Parts: sequence; structure tokens; C-alpha cells
Amino acid sequence: MSQKLSHFLQVVCLLTLSNTFMSIAWYGHLKHKEKALLVVILLSWGIALLEYVFQVPANRIGSGSFSVTQLKIIQEGISLTVFVGYAWIVFQEKLRWNTALALVFVFFAVYLSTLSPD
Repeated sequence: MSQKLSHFLQVVCLLTLSNTFMSIAWYGHLKHKEKALLVVILLSWGIALLEYVFQVPANRIGSGSFSVTQLKIIQEGISLTVFVGYAWIVFQEKLRWNTALALVFVFFAVYLSTLSPD
């Protein structure tokens, strides 16, 4: 396995974990609107700390094979995918055809961004 592919797989796994925690931190409180805003802000900060525990190493590992721009585009693709799954599981939102098509375009953007310029 090439180093670039190895880095890509590590980055994808770490960013998936990172974005899972971020989705919970940013949107989980919407299921608990009866809680005080300060309480959910502090709880969200605690959850977001876990996001950074995975995000920072993902970018460090990925920077060995990808540019900062490529890493950001990869992260956005993963972020949107994780969020759609989270919205489906937690909020029972259905995946609409236009959202699915948008995700296909996002994955195409990730693919394009990671092509070698050679």
C-alpha cells in the first residue's frame, strides 16, 4: 500500500470520528431544547474537545501527503456525509434525491482535489 493511500485511509478514519463528535456537539442539543442554553453550550464544548482529539492528528498525518486545501476538501466531504447519517439516525430525516446527488458531487470534488497534479 502506498504511503499516500495509507495516509488517506488514516485521515478518513480520524476525520470520521472527529466529525461524528462535532455533529453531536453542534446538533445534539436540538433534541433537548428544554435544557438551559448555558448547560448545552458547556456540554457541547466538552464534546467538541473530543472532535479536536481526532481532527488534529488527522491533519498532521494527512499533511505528509496532501496540501492544506486537499485536507479541507476531504474534511468537508466527510463532514457532510457524517452529518447526513447523523440527521437520519437521530432526527429521522429522510435522504432526499437532491441531497444524495449533492453528496455525489461532493465526493467527486474530493476525488478531483486529491488527483496528483502530475
